[in-house]
Amino acid sequence: MDTQLTQDQALELAIKTLTAAGASEENATPLANGIIQAEIDGIKSHGFHYLPIYCLHLSCKKVRGDASPKLNHKSNVALSVDADNGFAHRAISLGFEELIPSAKENGIASLAVSNSYNCGVLGYHTKKLAEENLIGIGFTNAPASIAPLGGIKPVIGTNPFSVAIKSEGSVKILIDQSASVIAKSEIAVRAKSGEPIPIGWAFGPDGKDTTDPSIALKGTMAPSGGYKGFGVGLFVEIMAACLTGSNLGIEASSFADDTGGPPGTGQFFIGISPEKFSNNFDEKILNLINSIEAQENARIPGAKRIMNAEKNSNSSITIKEELYNKILSLQS
Repeated sequence: MDTQLTQDQALELAIKTLTAAGASEENATPLANGIIQAEIDGIKSHGFHYLPIYCLHLSCKKVRGDASPKLNHKSNVALSVDADNGFAHRAISLGFEELIPSAKENGIASLAVSNSYNCGVLGYHTKKLAEENLIGIGFTNAPASIAPLGGIKPVIGTNPFSVAIKSEGSVKILIDQSASVIAKSEIAVRAKSGEPIPIGWAFGPDGKDTTDPSIALKGTMAPSGGYKGFGVGLFVEIMAACLTGSNLGIEASSFADDTGGPPGTGQFFIGISPEKFSNNFDEKILNLINSIEAQENARIPGAKRIMNAEKNSNSSITIKEELYNKILSLQS
């Protein structure tokens, strides 16, 4: 039987489990908030499903539970945070405390996060910037899982980018897409359930299509749009790894197991104040949105996630019995 929890109970469960695994409350709480929001948004692959992996990485020291991220001002508009090989969520939150006012004052500001880790749902972070009336742009790299066109050896990760924009008082556009056809975490979910994956999601180690998620996890992810998807992923790699001084995907340890040391991946964020550049930004955005929504069956990127967030804002959170029992066992 599935377990139903209020959002406060779910947050307490996540924090208690992470602290039991070795995270300080300062490091556990920002991540726990991200887990709960993923559940609310309907992105369960990044919600409680991932909590046992976070705990595994705490116990094997792939991520530091006692990390103390450090903020540095490179200039008034160029900020950096050394995540100290801890959870990305705390490091990003620390950086946003300075990024947001800097972008509002100067029109644009950027944040480089190094020695970091899996940041969960990237759009969760860019949405925070948009809620502050900024255009929120984010990039994050991941361990290599996508091979270049014509190759079979992975060079870059699924490497998502995200753009969040507010209009008429709420976030209306939330682009959050990876360079792969599907997020790798979705294949991990299928591997656990034994459900096959569609052709075109991933390749086996031999470079051929596969419907077996376990084989796919040993192979490579299919880039979205072929060479164009690889190009987008390469761009994100440059922004999130090269620009921040973080590990490349080919240097980073896996987000999914306990082998290797800290992955040391990176994130890069840009906050832009539209009013510093345009006198009619809101009008143009609204016109753009209306031109999409006026078409039958057309949908703005992120609309389903935004709708879920509104619909589930006060709803309980459901956790499958097997997963709930596993989470409870991690607290002992």
